[in-house]
Amino acid sequence: MRYTPAGVPVVSCIVGHVSRQTENGVERDVECELPAVALGDMARQLGVARCDWMVEATGFLAAKSKRSRAPVLHITNIKFLEGIDNGFQTEGSR
Repeated sequence: MRYTPAGVPVVSCIVGHVSRQTENGVERDVECELPAVALGDMARQLGVARCDWMVEATGFLAAKSKRSRAPVLHITNIKFLEGIDNGFQTEGSR
């Protein structure tokens, strides 16, 4: 976790997506990875997650910067689907 000059926590990660979608009446498997960033409380929540935990993340897509138009998912809500206590391990459960 890093912090902005204003002291806001920031976590950057790569989010993997796996699903089955219907396109033009045909089902297909979809897999991709997308860079993501979380700020503030979302960064604190994501900061304790392990890389192999499954999450349901929602947010918005924005360009990485003015120079790089590559998309980055800005996470505004995260739900842990696996892990102890919805993704958070307490001291006694480690």
